[in-house]
Amino acid sequence: MKLHDLRPAPGSKKKGKRLGRGPGSGRGKTSGKGHKGVLARSGNPNMAGFEGGQMPLARRLPKRGFHNPFRVEYNIVNLKVLSALSDVNEVTPQLLHEKGIVKKRSMPIKILGVGELTKPLVVEAHKFSQSAIQKIEQAGGQAKVIGSA
Repeated sequence: MKLHDLRPAPGSKKKGKRLGRGPGSGRGKTSGKGHKGVLARSGNPNMAGFEGGQMPLARRLPKRGFHNPFRVEYNIVNLKVLSALSDVNEVTPQLLHEKGIVKKRSMPIKILGVGELTKPLVVEAHKFSQSAIQKIEQAGGQAKVIGSA
């Protein structure tokens, strides 16, 4: 098979309606939109939250709380996960991503002290809890704080 032999499956491609091509086409003049009204206008008449002129639900409900635009979300990794890693002396964000422990590479990593560490590890992360630092150092390892991602 060559590139010029490729064709879409039969019946998978349909031609679009040719609107507004004169009275003989059957779809001329108003082009199937009827006379006036919001459905005859250009642009999207189905705006999200539009309720036909009634005050939309999003505007009827009271606003509550506060959303901090500067909040930083972290990938959370517990020590028990790190102790399960075998044949590893140094734990880096790249290693955690490769092993599938951390999904989003764009988010910084925080190490929490849940679980016990049995072997000395050099752990690089963006943030550590105090208990995590204590447990890493008790096991003979080192907790290195790296710059933000």
